[in-house]
Amino acid sequence: MSMAPTNLARNALRILLPAAAIMALLTGAASAQQIGVGSNGGAPMPSLSLGGDSGKRKLTPEEQEKQDQLDKAYKAATSKIPDQKPADPWAAVRPSTPAPAPQKKQQ
Repeated sequence: MSMAPTNLARNALRILLPAAAIMALLTGAASAQQIGVGSNGGAPMPSLSLGGDSGKRKLTPEEQEKQDQLDKAYKAATSKIPDQKPADPWAAVRPSTPAPAPQKKQQ
């Protein structure tokens, strides 16, 4: 009995080896996206919250007063800025007055 692989075994290897390589690459990319895996020793990553003020602590009365003063100063400073016209980057390219539409000739 010879030890040479049969045609069936060769064909199976031609199909299974690339498929196994593709699966290994895909599972490696997916596991890199898992939370808690990485160079930080496997510690879980901090969660990202877009909920607004749910995670903020309450301010002390002194901190709240300072925040109110900062808000008032900001509003006073922004109210002093004059209104500006919207910028028109094509102003130098566009003609200043629109050309009149050509009139149709009557027959």
